Amino acid sequence: MFSRGVNVENPANCRAQFVTTLVSGQLQARDFKRETSVNCVAEQNRSKAIIFKFPSPKLTLHHNRSPKRIVRMSQTSQNPVKQQLKIIVPNKHGEKLVGLLHDTGSGEIVILCHGFRSSKETKSIANIAVALENEGISSFRFDFAGNGESEGTFQYGHYRREADDLHAVVQHFSGENRVPSAILGHSKGGDVVLLYASKYHDIPTVVNVSGRYDLKRGIKERFGEDFMETIKKEGFFDVQDKRGSYRVTEESLMDRLSTDMLEACLQIDKDCRVLTVHGSADEVIAINDALEFAKIIPNHKLHIVEGANHNYSSHQAELASVVVDFIKTSLQQDKQPTS
Repeated sequence: MFSRGVNVENPANCRAQFVTTLVSGQLQARDFKRETSVNCVAEQNRSKAIIFKFPSPKLTLHHNRSPKRIVRMSQTSQNPVKQQLKIIVPNKHGEKLVGLLHDTGSGEIVILCHGFRSSKETKSIANIAVALENEGISSFRFDFAGNGESEGTFQYGHYRREADDLHAVVQHFSGENRVPSAILGHSKGGDVVLLYASKYHDIPTVVNVSGRYDLKRGIKERFGEDFMETIKKEGFFDVQDKRGSYRVTEESLMDRLSTDMLEACLQIDKDCRVLTVHGSADEVIAINDALEFAKIIPNHKLHIVEGANHNYSSHQAELASVVVDFIKTSLQQDKQPTS
């Protein structure tokens, strides 16, 4: 486990900016941004269409204070790098949820959930997927409806609806004889996985990364002091941020305000193992929220990452290490015979 800040390359960028040529049935690619070569297997189906399956990148971690020191997460010979497969899962509203499967061939699978106005390509989510893959554990990271590549319209709030999206994903893999053994969510996704555990009771391991305990907090900081007066008068207001614009309706705001994480957490099974990870320097959600989760969830472990901000910008290695260790231990416990 790393005790100081580190940076992790975003594996989502490993396929950016390359020129390709098809030679002897293989697509060879040169990534001029990194000056490295990537091989992609080209397969033809019966209709002669070409399907490209990109191998997952190795996760390389660079220590901030010592540029010469490079730490590579080990990749076992029994579990070579597998391909990322795009999978589409319909939710109960008929919307197509798009995700990427990191398939190591393991029977178990970990489902990874992004946060507010984010996507499956979030650096933390993508890096955790690769870290799990390097340990031989399959994972699936997907976009909630209205986010990323998935269908639907983005909605503020809708925590329970996103928990239902997650349920559609769990059901899909269960139907494919893959066992969803753990769910992980970052920020809003952290609340979603806890809500899921409180409702469905079919996942033994839950990881909450920087989720918010009190959903009444953080609203005026984002929308201003007069947000409630505006929405009562107009029925909505529009918000502009660095990702673009979105609309907050009175219904979606009330959905968030009516979501009670205390009540939900009290419904989580005592046998369900829950890990909460939170940065001590989180500028979006205060560390006190993590302490509140620790008080009320019965089978709970808390890990504070010293100096980490909300996105773990300089602490990706410690985040991945803590999460993978917890999930590996939980999987081993699940395999032990019950007395």
